[in-house]
Order: sequence, then structure tokens, then C-alpha cells
Amino acid sequence: MNQWVELLTEQIRQTTLIEWVAVILGVAEVLLAKRNNILLYPAGIGGSAIGIILFIKAGLFADAGLSFYYVIVSIYGWIIWSRRKNEPPLQVAYANKQEWFMTLLIAFGGGIAIYWILITFTPSTVPVMDAWVTSSAWAGTWLLARRRIENWVVLNVSNLFAIPLLFYKHLPLFALLTLFLFIIAIFGYFDWQKVYRTQQKLQPVAQ
Repeated sequence: MNQWVELLTEQIRQTTLIEWVAVILGVAEVLLAKRNNILLYPAGIGGSAIGIILFIKAGLFADAGLSFYYVIVSIYGWIIWSRRKNEPPLQVAYANKQEWFMTLLIAFGGGIAIYWILITFTPSTVPVMDAWVTSSAWAGTWLLARRRIENWVVLNVSNLFAIPLLFYKHLPLFALLTLFLFIIAIFGYFDWQKVYRTQQKLQPVAQ
């Protein structure tokens, strides 16, 4: 146990300023997401942009691709959360059958495609884990952009596998951040359920 603590302490000491910035932005993003606040997107874009560089250096090529995907989907989410002035805001809801189909397609179909890319074009030493963490996070982030409650569950599936992978790749701050995200996602799930119930109460009763 002491050896693990010493290793973690040493890895944190070696953490660069840019890693700290990425982690701080990641914390801000998930706390804002929990509060259903649109400012989660600029925070997420900044943290993900830094993550692209850091993951490439660590040899986590799929995670670098995931960070790039986060930037794109964050822009998409920012747009549809904002909506135009004459359009109703996108509300929190449960995913329907079509959205679940797309979620599973992204997670499993994307995972297979990413795995093939990793073993074919990169020197990745952890292609299975890297591919699965990435594709399941893709799926969860897509649900988040759609403002679907289940995004928290899918993202936590990804987080559960990402934590040991990040420690293995000597990215302790990102591993601890992911552990923090895992815990916050649990609270986020129940908070969004409350938001959904409140919305339902405010819906006009059909005549």
C-alpha cells in the first residue's frame, strides 16, 4: 500500500502545469454539467483541447481522438442547448428507443472501429481498453449533448474502465479526475431526475 502511495505522490510531483490546467477545466466542466449549466461547454472545450496533446504524448491515441471528439460534440451541444430565441430550450429527458440504438451503435460499433484503427495504424499497447473507454465515452457524451438523463450512467461505464487505464499510463491526475467525475456523475444522475420531474410538473395539462 505504501508503495502505491509513494508512486502516486511521485507522479503528482512530476505533473506539469498544463496537466493541472486540463484537470481544473475538467472539474469545472463536470460541476457545471451537474448543475445543468451551459457554461460546461467552454470549460470542456478548453480541457479537451489540452487533453489531445497530453494523451498523444502518453501513447493513448484513442483517448486523444476522444478529446478531439469532445471538442466537436461540445460545440454541437453548446449550439443545441442554446437554441434560437424563438425556439424552446432543449429539456432534460430520458432517451427514447432511437437514441438508445444510436448510443449502443456508437459504443460497440465505434469500439470495434477504434480497436482496428489502433492495432493497424498505431503502436498502442492497450488497444482494447483504450478503444472501449473512448467509444463508451463517445456514447455518453452524445447523450449529454441531447440532454438525456442516462448520459451519466453511460459515462460512468467509461469512467470505470478509464481509472485503472490512466494510472497504468502514468497519468495520475487524470485518473483522480476521472474518479472525481465518477462520483459526481452519480449525483448528476439524481439531480437531472429532479429537473425532469420539475419539468413534468410545469407542463401544461392537455385539455
